[in-house]
Amino acid sequence: MASSHTVLMRLVASAYSIAQNAGTIVRRVIAEGDLGIVQKTSATDLQTKADRLVQMSICTSLARKFPKLTIIGEEAKSPFLVMGAMVTIVINEYAALKPEDGLNGRTPPTSTDLPPGEVDQELIEDGQWEEILKQPCPSQYSAIKEEDHTVAVFRHQKRASDFFTDGCEPPSLVVWVDPLDGTKEYTEGLLDNVTVLIGIAYEGKAIAGIINQPYYNYQNDEKEKLREHRNEAEAGPDAVLGRTIWGVLGLGAFGFQLKEAPAGKHIITTTRSHGSKLVTDCVSAMSPDAVLRVGGAGNKIIQLIEGKASAYVFASPGCKKWDTCAPEVILHAVGGKLTDIHGNALQYDKEVKHMNSAGVLAALRNYEYYASRVPESVKSALVP
Repeated sequence: MASSHTVLMRLVASAYSIAQNAGTIVRRVIAEGDLGIVQKTSATDLQTKADRLVQMSICTSLARKFPKLTIIGEEAKSPFLVMGAMVTIVINEYAALKPEDGLNGRTPPTSTDLPPGEVDQELIEDGQWEEILKQPCPSQYSAIKEEDHTVAVFRHQKRASDFFTDGCEPPSLVVWVDPLDGTKEYTEGLLDNVTVLIGIAYEGKAIAGIINQPYYNYQNDEKEKLREHRNEAEAGPDAVLGRTIWGVLGLGAFGFQLKEAPAGKHIITTTRSHGSKLVTDCVSAMSPDAVLRVGGAGNKIIQLIEGKASAYVFASPGCKKWDTCAPEVILHAVGGKLTDIHGNALQYDKEVKHMNSAGVLAALRNYEYYASRVPESVKSALVP
């Protein structure tokens, strides 16, 4: 018997449960004491065992329920592109190509058909959050069909933008996954900075998002080192450890208490570990009353919606689509705005380049004030 629920609400309900499970995995890796840290491109660009396990959990769990869904994830060797009952992995060297980049006659290598035995069953989450299924689907998304998941098979092409077969359109429903946003902070014991992000885009626009904060309510002294307290990550008295925030455009955002920053104050949240002259110049131009330097895009958006910061300013190309898709939805669902530094909306279709090359500017209220103060020198340096 076919489900009476719409595709979008089933996907969001599943992603919620999957994100909850992901938070459990993140905490378990800490408790086990071996983070399995590897360096990717630099000392501030790290990957841990939690990144790898959570991405495998999210992508595999979603693929089993939505076998034609397109999923782009940050970690492992590559993003996941889920096609039918088969998982095709496009190696990162090719997946990260810009449209103008050629393949020099090469066919992208793939690994296909990951059997169930390849994934620990403890990583699989097949539940759905029933409270979400009770919510009405916004009318503009109720017509999303299963065929909107369809992905054309890759063929030999010279350009990264030509991976789809002739006559086939790119998939219109795409999931962007950041299994562990704030990895560097995770390795340093700044656990409140860490989030798991699952963003859902339709026809290039972010429309639904799930943010799991594994260590919400974690009582942490930032001066203490994680390696000395790996087994002490617990909630405070009478508090539940961890939470999941979710939202759908046209429906709202849930799982937190909306609060605005103090009136008349300009409190800027920005990067903790990816600073530069451009970032500093742009933040200074906002005439801030205070500057919060924290990790994770998800964490920064949570600061906006809970009144801890007025604006998120990141004048740098260091942020990627999987960092912003889910948080953007949560912010937009409560009346905020997130764009690049030029004020352009971000696009999330399958073919878009992963890097947010023109940075990020976001605010819950008074977005125009912050947008008007971005220096022309910063705009000139950051090309969309």
